[in-house]
Amino acid sequence: MQATTQPAFFKQGPKPFSRLLIYASLSLALLLIDVRWHILQPAREIVSVALYPLQWLATAPVSVAHQVSNFFVTQTALQQENRRLQDERLLANAQLLRMQALQQDNAQLRQLLVARDTQGGRGVLAEVLYNDRDPYTAKLVVDRGEQDKVKPGQVVIDPLGVVGQITRVQPLTSEVTLITHKNQPVPVQVVRNGLRGVVFGAGPQNPLEVRFMPVNADIRNDDLLVTSGIDGTYPAGLPVAKVTRVDRNAGSAFARISCEPAANVDMHRFMLILDEQRALPARPPEPVADKKKGAH
Repeated sequence: MQATTQPAFFKQGPKPFSRLLIYASLSLALLLIDVRWHILQPAREIVSVALYPLQWLATAPVSVAHQVSNFFVTQTALQQENRRLQDERLLANAQLLRMQALQQDNAQLRQLLVARDTQGGRGVLAEVLYNDRDPYTAKLVVDRGEQDKVKPGQVVIDPLGVVGQITRVQPLTSEVTLITHKNQPVPVQVVRNGLRGVVFGAGPQNPLEVRFMPVNADIRNDDLLVTSGIDGTYPAGLPVAKVTRVDRNAGSAFARISCEPAANVDMHRFMLILDEQRALPARPPEPVADKKKGAH
């Protein structure tokens, strides 16, 4: 085989080292001239404009990927911030509701203290624990019992009027029968004219009734009924109910009178148990003549 030889054309000209020196000198000269007179600035601008699309295409994937990553990061951060704000709002609403409930309880307690003062400072504050298990009865269980000297028959009131009566006492709790309990009687009188009667409960969610009132009795709508005090249990003058409807039927001997309780029977959390129990006066002795007639 014959060795390949370089054509004579490529052997002409300066040697590689000489060419390196020439090009390095030209580059250095151009750098010095450009630094001094900025003659290459237009060429750089033209090249920059020409290469911008290529630069944009080269950096576009990286920029898009960076923007997509920022989008998802931002979305996640916004979702977390939104969830945090919602939790804080719910917590603030719960605290506001709790504060409002406490304000209502405090206002009711102050009113009960005023009511106790009007009764001579006699009474025990009680908190409602729960309703009676029977939904057809109007009874409550409160947190006062025998250890608090609570006794059956004591009257229970709220700031607006009579709520009911203690009917059963345990060592730590007591049962309150509300005035709305079916057939629960409360002796009353009309404030306007002193007319006496008896209010009876008609069961939960039903209006109170004044029974056995003659058709021609002087009782009207919006009349206020207060305790008459003639039974020895309820002190006189406590608000009981307001007349809402009076039906007079000529075919009946009694008027049909509906009332609404003066007290918020099913709303309050705290109540006042009055310890005022008055004994009825003893019956007067029978005349001696009547005894002799009875003996004959």
